[in-house]
Amino acid sequence: MMSKHCLCGICDQEKQEGIHLYRLFICKQCEQKIIQTEPKEVQYHYFVKKLRNLNQMTFH
Repeated sequence: MMSKHCLCGICDQEKQEGIHLYRLFICKQCEQKIIQTEPKEVQYHYFVKKLRNLNQMTFH
């Protein structure tokens, strides 16, 4: 059986495992980083910026 790889909307790498939120794919590794990141961390703002793409994608 052939595995499907998708481009992660957070890390921009092709990965096999992850979740799809509307049209945005988030790999398993990025999903875990998002869940574990505290709002006071610098990386939190990076994730917020990337997830804003989800909002823009749903209206086009």
